[in-house]
Amino acid sequence: MEFWFGANPRDQLQLVWLLDHLGSFPVLAQKFGVRLLDSDLIFGPDYDFAEGERHIPIGNFGAKEFEIARLAWLSYRAPTPEACIDLLHRDLGALLVLRPALLQLLAELPSPLTGLGATEMRFLEMLDWFANTNPLFHLRSLRGTYVWGEVEPGYLLEGLALGPKPAVAGLGEELRAIDLGNLGARHKVYLRSRSSLTEFGKAVLAHQEDFSRHNPIDRWWGGTHLTNDRLWRYGPVLTKR
Repeated sequence: MEFWFGANPRDQLQLVWLLDHLGSFPVLAQKFGVRLLDSDLIFGPDYDFAEGERHIPIGNFGAKEFEIARLAWLSYRAPTPEACIDLLHRDLGALLVLRPALLQLLAELPSPLTGLGATEMRFLEMLDWFANTNPLFHLRSLRGTYVWGEVEPGYLLEGLALGPKPAVAGLGEELRAIDLGNLGARHKVYLRSRSSLTEFGKAVLAHQEDFSRHNPIDRWWGGTHLTNDRLWRYGPVLTKR
């Protein structure tokens, strides 16, 4: 068996989950290999990976790799981010791109200054330049954050725009009435919205206001439930306040 994984955090989480699972089945573990790509897996359905990417070596995994994966998956599922911070102090070289993936994941925790994660702050920066939301979703290289998939950025944007004290103006109010599962209808609203920063949003962007002090926070980071009363913040040190 052969598996292909990109360097982005989502792929790395899938990799450590798979290794953690296979670690309980030594016979299976001996029959698979992994190739790591340095970019996202964006290929056509008929693309022949083995032929087109022959230069990428197959990595074989032993006890050290399985143990690091077990610890990483356990840490990410923990009820606080503390175990992930502790993991950064270990030698993670057995899984080559796990450390940068962990750092990207931790950057999505609320900031000590703004109460927002890296992608939310990048949204504010981009909306200071762009009037429409299309670049936020589709110009991923410009956005520069790679933790979230196709759906989650919309929820993050709504959190910035539809709370009691919004940081973003102009996002379609009809989103409040559209079922969360109706992704097509919701995406159309995102794309036709003409959005901009509110004065409060500009203050948050300038690190002069804390978004979480004026708006409800209720989301998950791995196994950690983030709320206003239990807000883990990641900066030079990890804090909870």
